[in-house]
Amino acid sequence: MVIPTTLEGVWQRLPAIAGLDSPRLWTTAIKAVLSALLGLILLTLLVGVAAVGLELRELGTVGVDAVLQRVLIGVLMLLAMVEVFRTTLAYLTEGRVKVTFIVDTILVVMLTEILSLWLKGGAGATFTLLLFVIGVLSSVRILAIRFSPSSNPDVRREPE
Repeated sequence: MVIPTTLEGVWQRLPAIAGLDSPRLWTTAIKAVLSALLGLILLTLLVGVAAVGLELRELGTVGVDAVLQRVLIGVLMLLAMVEVFRTTLAYLTEGRVKVTFIVDTILVVMLTEILSLWLKGGAGATFTLLLFVIGVLSSVRILAIRFSPSSNPDVRREPE
């Protein structure tokens, strides 16, 4: 081991001296954080399911339409959380995130927003803009599948 003679040399070598330049250390840290995030998402899903279930108790006191609208939006938001869970799990297991997973998550959230806006009788311009964004995202998803390296035998992936 070379001993640095200046303070600047110590500062530059500090990560190596402390063992913080190990890729294995950072990979382990990322996996620990993502595992905690998965646990938090799972807890959020369980609380969300309970909250949607509690919404159904109001069927007798509030109008059925209002309760079912809130339940529908709640269920769609839970599906968006499932997509986030799936994306995080894919990164944890595969070490990368597919574009289709990200686009799927955004599509579910955007569809929830459109449905919510439609049920509340929102502005037509906002509705049109959201539909345009969904059209663009759908096109991106189709292109991501069409030109995916895993589905195209002409494209070789570098070994990791």
